[in-house]
Amino acid sequence: MRDLNDYALFAEVVSHGGFAPAGRVLKAPKSTISRRIGALEGRLGVRLIERSTRRFRVTEVGQAFYERCRTLLLDAEQAEAVVAEAKAEPHGRVRFSCPTGLVDSLSAGLPAFLARYPKVRLQVLAMDRPADLIAERIDVALRVRTELVSDAALTMRSLGRSSRILVAAPQLAAACRDQPIDALARLPTLSPTDEPGEIEWTLLGPGGARHVVRHEPRMTCGDFRALLDGARAGLGVALIPDHICAPDIAAGRLARVFPDWGTEAGIVHLVFTTRRGLPPAVRAFIDHLAGSMKLS
Repeated sequence: MRDLNDYALFAEVVSHGGFAPAGRVLKAPKSTISRRIGALEGRLGVRLIERSTRRFRVTEVGQAFYERCRTLLLDAEQAEAVVAEAKAEPHGRVRFSCPTGLVDSLSAGLPAFLARYPKVRLQVLAMDRPADLIAERIDVALRVRTELVSDAALTMRSLGRSSRILVAAPQLAAACRDQPIDALARLPTLSPTDEPGEIEWTLLGPGGARHVVRHEPRMTCGDFRALLDGARAGLGVALIPDHICAPDIAAGRLARVFPDWGTEAGIVHLVFTTRRGLPPAVRAFIDHLAGSMKLS
């Protein structure tokens, strides 16, 4: 079996320019080092170093062998660094950007993450614009897109898919039963937007049918929690991501309206600058989000 310690010893001799200098650094007798290198040369069947009392010269094959030894040693150092990083307790600040409408659906799981990692400080940036991760020093961003566009500078991790559906209080939903989608234009609506005035909802239906509803909502808000409260109170029909309103539907507080219609499904995913070399705190937070978000 190969003794990689001899490879490391040979690399030290070459990098320090001789047996004596290497011996001083390694605190080992020159004779011992010379004997081990000689044994290595014997095993390999080549001369790696030409030496005499006055001369030390690395042969051509010795130089090539040295370069390979250095590569092996660097790979070994990186392998140990991976293990050390994995064993390190996550600590430090994690800057996380998230669309305003999704903050509430994530907030319930954040105390558990911070309780598990007491040395981590989490900064949540609620924003609806695309964040520049590098310029704004953001570690992780949550995004929802109908398709993933690759970026060489970013790594993506998909969490699942989500689409927005039409929901209302059970009484209002019952009044809309068996009505065509055109009837939606005559109903009060609650919309997740900050834009004033008339807006559009583009809905997809059976067989790929597309229906555009132009309307002026009775209430608009970027916080889905406020829309849920309004819908439960019977204020109107809300367009809300399915995973956010699922608990209210299961409990009977909300019901689907025009159940065959909804928006195009979006891919909920995380983006971060690099997979290799992620700080333990950032990696732990990514794993937490992947495990705590309940999506289809």
